[in-house]
Amino acid sequence: MESTHLLSGSKKRVKIHPHTVTAKYATHTPYSPQPGVHTHFPQPGDEGYDDAPSFEDFGSFLEETSDKKQLTESRRWRLTLFGSKDKDTTNRPQAAAGGGDGSEGGARAAKASGKGVGEQLASFGEASVSASRLTWVGLLGAALAHGCLIVLTRLASERFSLGPLFLLLVRSIVQLLSVAVPLHRGENPFGPEGYRLRLLCYGVAYSLSLCCAYSSLTFVSPGNATATWRLATTALSATLAFLLLDERLGLADGITLAAGLCGLGLVLLPTADESNSDSPTDPVVFWRGAFGWSLSALAGLWMALALVGYRSLKERVGVGTALFTVSWTGCLLAPASLALLQEGWSWPMSAPAWGLVLGLVACSVAAFLGMTHALTRLHPALVSASQSLEIPVAMLLHLAILPLAPTAPEVVGNVMVILSVAWLVAMKLLPARGGARRQREEYEEILDSPIK
Repeated sequence: MESTHLLSGSKKRVKIHPHTVTAKYATHTPYSPQPGVHTHFPQPGDEGYDDAPSFEDFGSFLEETSDKKQLTESRRWRLTLFGSKDKDTTNRPQAAAGGGDGSEGGARAAKASGKGVGEQLASFGEASVSASRLTWVGLLGAALAHGCLIVLTRLASERFSLGPLFLLLVRSIVQLLSVAVPLHRGENPFGPEGYRLRLLCYGVAYSLSLCCAYSSLTFVSPGNATATWRLATTALSATLAFLLLDERLGLADGITLAAGLCGLGLVLLPTADESNSDSPTDPVVFWRGAFGWSLSALAGLWMALALVGYRSLKERVGVGTALFTVSWTGCLLAPASLALLQEGWSWPMSAPAWGLVLGLVACSVAAFLGMTHALTRLHPALVSASQSLEIPVAMLLHLAILPLAPTAPEVVGNVMVILSVAWLVAMKLLPARGGARRQREEYEEILDSPIK
């Protein structure tokens, strides 16, 4: 259909087909409507129908030349160590080179458009909400596994005299079986070419964090060591993600994380016996405790680096490859830590001890998978903050095994941690359907608009 009107002494011919809208101008005498003259849209096969640029080319041109993108890129900090948080653009030249695929992509888009935009948006919103729910379920399951891991490590140390570093070595050796996952998928277990050094740094940082955390259990109580480790990991991962990846936290997320960190601080408050200043302090005990606290904080720093490092590799390295990397680096660093700290060698001598070790390995694998998978979708600080739930879980499990009344600051701190994690999950999941509904309404408004 051809529509003409008076525009600066020119005749405007508008051509519309399912994917493009073009306008041609030609110098003509002023147009005056004549009765009986009907408008006509060019149909497929008519002359000049296919000479318009494709919708994909126009979209990419608009994206590349928009002022909004230029302003955004000018404000973005380009000196990021691990790369930007945006998707990798190395495949764009390949997509541009394969010009023959444009028709196939257009055919697929046309075929998909047959479903209707409303149905596509509805299915997309439901899939997004479902994926978010599965992510948070896995993340909360990882926190539960971490809590069980703390209790099992304590039981193995107290009842079977198994050192924490020895348990770390055993779990690293057993986890070497994860090499079957990348081999089954036809991937290199040491990572894709060009990313192996960064993957190695990730594995070393993760293993060093575990070595420092397990070593601190020799000098500090498990509850204090775990709370210190988690507090340092959450705070430092938020800082490092901003400095290295330029990933920021929203205001609501920041407030929720601050509340969780305050709860961890209450858990770390000394009890009345520990704060009694009348009794003399043994220098050896003091320095042992200070060394243990330092190891816990250092473990938090290494873990924050590991979380941020995998966040930058999320599109290149699978979870199975990451687990294998952490396992073989742990097999190298755990014996070195054993030799450095001169921790006595111990070996499980009974079936219950071996069952405890295998349960510990299963919990560690489950916790790693849930946490690492969540890093592909969530901010590292949010992942670490959700794992703070391990401290209330460990306290409840320990109370079930060994009834011991907790102090008031511990109870208040654990309640604050639980409430902060619950509010974080609710804040991320509950508005999802409303956001998808608003997006569908906007698209429907565009479809109903007379200007297309």
